[in-house]
Amino acid sequence: MNTQAFQLGRLAAADPARLAAMLKGQDETVAPKTLEAMPLDEIIAHRGALLTDYQNAALADRYRNLVTQVRNAAVNGGFGDELPRAVAINYAKLLAYKDEYEVARLYTDGRFEKQLRDQFEGDFKFNFNLAPPILGGGLDALGRPKKRAFGAWMMPVFRTLAKLRFLRGTPLDIFGYSPDRKLERDLIAGYEKDVATVLGLLSPVTHDTAVEILSLPDRIRGYGPVKEKAVQDARARYTQLAADLVNPPPAPRQIAAE
Repeated sequence: MNTQAFQLGRLAAADPARLAAMLKGQDETVAPKTLEAMPLDEIIAHRGALLTDYQNAALADRYRNLVTQVRNAAVNGGFGDELPRAVAINYAKLLAYKDEYEVARLYTDGRFEKQLRDQFEGDFKFNFNLAPPILGGGLDALGRPKKRAFGAWMMPVFRTLAKLRFLRGTPLDIFGYSPDRKLERDLIAGYEKDVATVLGLLSPVTHDTAVEILSLPDRIRGYGPVKEKAVQDARARYTQLAADLVNPPPAPRQIAAE
């Protein structure tokens, strides 16, 4: 398949008309629409549906309420959609952190197995490379949790775990006591406080700073030590932006006048 894709790529560059003729009548694959291409209402609907599947309707309502609050403030101030778009994307990202329940849900909602059946024929076996924090296992050479191979018998475990996602964030959530889960909950609480602070200081001279502050979660990627490093970097930038929010630097026009 890799070789065929390479050959088709060469054909696309050398003779696109021939490639188009070859593909005529084939099923067209439409790439999923990106968040950047969606209008604000579509983002809110898309992320709201995701959060409902991720946990429940209450989490989706919590998300929509905060986004609506920011949207109303932006409309009343005449600032357009940039700030509520930032919150609609980044707040959803923080709320839907990928924990053990979410990994289990994604493996068992039917899409993973469909992709396997579509790509491979006949009988096949697969393993999951996982590093469950509750089982320990030590660190690899890069200081990351060491992964181990688990067989297909994990699928029934995943199905059970996915059904238990209502325990997420409760005292009965055995995964919620890990440092990673505590960090993710702290990020959510901190973001909600940041939204309140930003709205209290929102003005034409702080708007751009507000957008960057509430877009910082986009910088936080990865898991474990990788995520911790990303959080540290984001917090360093946050310190600078928070100072600018309280004491906005002079606008370029003002500097030129001086």
